Amino acid sequence: MAVSEVEALCPHRLVLEHVTSRWGVLVLIELLERSYRFSELRRAVSRWGDRGVSEKMLTQTLQTLERDGLVHRDAKPVIPPRVDYSLTDLGREAAEQVRALTQWTHDRMDDVEKARRTYDETRAAS
Repeated sequence: MAVSEVEALCPHRLVLEHVTSRWGVLVLIELLERSYRFSELRRAVSRWGDRGVSEKMLTQTLQTLERDGLVHRDAKPVIPPRVDYSLTDLGREAAEQVRALTQWTHDRMDDVEKARRTYDETRAAS
């Protein structure tokens, strides 16, 4: 696979985008708990929002995280096929960081909302 111009210029930013993407965050947090089959993971991730993740988007997210070395895909040669997804050690480390940031946003949301109101009121008065 060829390295894109964006990857060559700023690989750190690209990995950060993958880890902090809408679905990347949720996949990492869910996989911290245990390994999942695809359909189980899709249901688990979909509980977080008002709209569920599509199969296509979850597949793309998992492939991206697998390419970055964060997710392990274990395809078992059985009938019917069984594929499990889990975190690698690198993925577990990233997921812990993402979970801490998620917890911080939960804990500090009242402060953020207060700051937004103050900002909006100040802007409206000008």
